Amino acid sequence: MKKSIIILALASLAFVSCNLEDTLTLVPESQITPESYFKTAEDLQLFSNSFYNNLLDKEPFARESDLFVKMNPSDLIRGGNDRTVPATGGGWGSGTGAWGDLRKMNTLLGHIDNCEDKKAVTEYTAIVKFWRAYFYAMMIRKFGDVPWYDVELGSADEALYNPRDSRETIMQHMLEDIDFAIENMPGKASAPQTAYRVNKYTAMFLKAQFCLFEGTFRKYHSSPAPFETSYTAADGTTHDYKYYLDLAQAAAKQLMDSGAYKLFSTGNTATDYLTLFNSSNANTDEIILAVNYDRDLKIKHDCGRDITNQTSARYGMTKKLVDMYLMKDGTRFTDKPGWNVMPFAEEVADRDPRLAQTIRTPGYSWKKPGTSKDGPEFPYCQTGYQTIKYIQSYDLKPYSTDNCDNDMPVFRYAEALLTYAEAKAELGTLTQGDLDLTVNKIRARVGMPGLDMAAANANPDPYLMSAETGYPNVTGANQGVILEIRRERAIELFQEGYGRYFDLMRWKAGYCLNQPFYGMYIPGPGSYDFGDSSKYTFYTGSTNASGTKYKIFDPATGDESSTDEIFYLVDPNTGNYATAGVRDALKGVPHSFDESKHYFYPIPENDLLLNPNLKQNPNWK
Repeated sequence: MKKSIIILALASLAFVSCNLEDTLTLVPESQITPESYFKTAEDLQLFSNSFYNNLLDKEPFARESDLFVKMNPSDLIRGGNDRTVPATGGGWGSGTGAWGDLRKMNTLLGHIDNCEDKKAVTEYTAIVKFWRAYFYAMMIRKFGDVPWYDVELGSADEALYNPRDSRETIMQHMLEDIDFAIENMPGKASAPQTAYRVNKYTAMFLKAQFCLFEGTFRKYHSSPAPFETSYTAADGTTHDYKYYLDLAQAAAKQLMDSGAYKLFSTGNTATDYLTLFNSSNANTDEIILAVNYDRDLKIKHDCGRDITNQTSARYGMTKKLVDMYLMKDGTRFTDKPGWNVMPFAEEVADRDPRLAQTIRTPGYSWKKPGTSKDGPEFPYCQTGYQTIKYIQSYDLKPYSTDNCDNDMPVFRYAEALLTYAEAKAELGTLTQGDLDLTVNKIRARVGMPGLDMAAANANPDPYLMSAETGYPNVTGANQGVILEIRRERAIELFQEGYGRYFDLMRWKAGYCLNQPFYGMYIPGPGSYDFGDSSKYTFYTGSTNASGTKYKIFDPATGDESSTDEIFYLVDPNTGNYATAGVRDALKGVPHSFDESKHYFYPIPENDLLLNPNLKQNPNWK
């Protein structure tokens, strides 16, 4: 039986609060005091265990973006007037997962010398500094400049009312923490705990990840943001984007050279990618850090129901990402004549094998492996492209509420390879040899041809440059290969990592959230076969100023879709409503990204009132 990482620290020492001041000053109401605790290595472990549960995102499968939408999108995707300044919370919040966890880190570091086991003192100092760097990386992604706190504060401390420190100040402190962690954390634990405990390689990965974020953020957001001091520390120190990209590639290379991890492969190009995500236990060859779920301990998640249940979120991949997948011979799908108006079975034929391991395509067999033919289920999926990446076998009943036990990857070796390639491409130091060590190893796992750097730069993909589907702000001699690495990242890391949304933020590509969110192409009224037994009849309903409404009829069940399944089709060439076209995935729901403010989350109103020295991010009212 696996041990769960979701272990609570002593309840008397769990600090929870409603605002930053309370969170940073709360004294535990317990007979156990910090002075009498932290005596043994076990004390240190118990106290730090809660960081795994509080800080790690346990539902990467539910993160929305321009590539993955649900029936009722969140305010983050809607943008416009739907995104407002919250009174509390909003990612800044206090207590679990935010400032309360930072206070616990600083409490442990402030009293860790109580422990007589000096080896444990060094090890857990390193582990806590890893978590502090992880916490601040998360906060910088959302808010930019934030206050830096590295000591436990008392209620009378003036530091409680500190203004936001500059981005550069925060980054330099994070680097100090993560370098200490790399130097002093232990190596890989023995199986099966390998993927469930942080180690020095986890720290290398985190350093590479947040340095890539910072380097690309500074490159594409050339103006300091959100404040004039954003890229300059209090002592005048500053660094350009190249400094952080160089640190990113160096940390990724250190991890690669360690030999501690490798890409999982059995040689089966048709199943290996999917196996990584639907297996109960994290693969310790490739997955560096994971959230542990355990059926026996009744620690399960709800991914399966979200994807396969009509009354749930009806998540679906967008056509934009489907079109990014290459043909299996390495050529571009979007170079094919009529690529944007192809029937589904033709559209997904002979593509990068990861497509058929990420969404339902003809031949997919779930309910009765080897015999059933389980094509896309339109009533359960907003776009028609129904994902399978985390879906476990049918006999485990993953479609039931909270009944999935496959581990959720947090850090994966494939991302480290892509980090190395992207950092070097953005620096202008990438070589074909670097691609062969990284992107081409990832492609080889699924039998795809390698990426040729010279060919990519000589002929950049118009689809990936387009204002409608790509990144028009990518320029320069390495334009083509940077676009190809972004393609690879979108495909390989779909529903993983810190999420596609934050990739768009660091690339200053929030405009992608203004691009159309399209689903599958429907040739018009009639009956269609979407793969084996997946047959649906589309017929017109009423017509109004917006166009013709469509309904769906499932001949297998005799069910007509309910009212909220009625949808419109859009001509992909014009964006106008039409009787034949791609499904309008959000059914006319507005989605508007504001370039003047949405690259940062707003600080909640109550926190600004509590600390008048904090400044709100630009243009948030």
